Amino acid sequence: MEDLPANKKIILFDGVCNLCDKSVQLILKNDKNDVFRFVALQSELGEKIIKHIGINHNKTDSIILYLPGNAYYYKSQAALKIAKDMGGIYNFLSLFTYLPIALTDSVYDFIAKNRYKWYGKKDQCMIPSKEILNK
Repeated sequence: MEDLPANKKIILFDGVCNLCDKSVQLILKNDKNDVFRFVALQSELGEKIIKHIGINHNKTDSIILYLPGNAYYYKSQAALKIAKDMGGIYNFLSLFTYLPIALTDSVYDFIAKNRYKWYGKKDQCMIPSKEILNK
């Protein structure tokens, strides 16, 4: 897709989920090398990316890590790759990549299924501050 930076990793996230918002804030704080850009799944661009990579929007409300022109990952694999790119203490999470994807996705799905009940939901996506608007 021509309107995305080819040298950045795009994180598509649930823009109304409080857990997802906290996760985005954590990634923003720890993205020292300016690796990531963020797009809400519910946004026009989010829908366009999902269609472009061929994911059925009705079957996923999962986090998606999109590497323009290269690959995409979702659910636990996306979360683990993001953690690895964050570096530091989050590198230890890469140990979970040695577990079967079915197992890590089952844990991911359990958390995703309960995220609104446990963390709540917003009425609308976060309005970014001027400092993070370009991300």
